Amino acid sequence: MDIFPDFGAVGGAGDLRAIVGALLMYVLIFAVLAILVCAITWAISSSSGNYQSALRSRAGVFVAVGTALLAGGGVAWMNFLLGVGRQL
Repeated sequence: MDIFPDFGAVGGAGDLRAIVGALLMYVLIFAVLAILVCAITWAISSSSGNYQSALRSRAGVFVAVGTALLAGGGVAWMNFLLGVGRQL
């Protein structure tokens, strides 16, 4: 008797792709908005000489850029993993 997993038993890969893609789109939108807000705050606080606010705004820009990169790469990673899962 051969024991082999039934890969067709779990469905919904298309639904999963749509849900995760929509969630990551919202994350990308909010990350870009955070980049804009933090960059504007960084520029204003740097020009006015408020170094504490400038440091925090700069950190916010870097965190938002990292979030945007992870969210953008997350869609590609999910599509790759779903493609690999079909070939198993």
